[in-house]
Amino acid sequence: MRVDECLKHDAVGLAGLIREGQVGAGEALSAALARSEQVDPHINATVLPMHAEARRLIEEGRQGPLAGVPLLIKDLFQDYAGFPTSAGDRAMRRVPAARHSEVVRRWLQAGLVPFAKTNVPEFGAKAVTEPREFGPARNPWNTGHTPGGASGGSAAKQETGPVRAGP
Repeated sequence: MRVDECLKHDAVGLAGLIREGQVGAGEALSAALARSEQVDPHINATVLPMHAEARRLIEEGRQGPLAGVPLLIKDLFQDYAGFPTSAGDRAMRRVPAARHSEVVRRWLQAGLVPFAKTNVPEFGAKAVTEPREFGPARNPWNTGHTPGGASGGSAAKQETGPVRAGP
């Protein structure tokens, strides 16, 4: 699946295409990874790649209503066993979570495939996503601006428009 085709669908639409065999879960993941590689150098939305884990989940075979749909998870309270949840903080960057948080466990049960963690303000405590440890997330419509809030990296990745340079 080409990246532009993938971007035309929300999670439910993409899950339907995967379920109907019109696209493979591996193809959907490849499209998500390609888009991430294309835009992340400009917007700094992700801070922890989980690509090998995502591929492992695909190979394992996903079940559930959203089986095979790629997903970004927030690097704040969304623990994934074996991977750190830094909350944008240097000291937490290398401390792996012992188990999945409840929301991640439910997403996995639904068949979603996490492939990276998104940039957040340190401990989610600011209205802008500009942690010292990872640097600022940028608005894809104008990279001179922040997407803002505790979900800044996630908000930046949600945009499907072109990455535009700042003023």
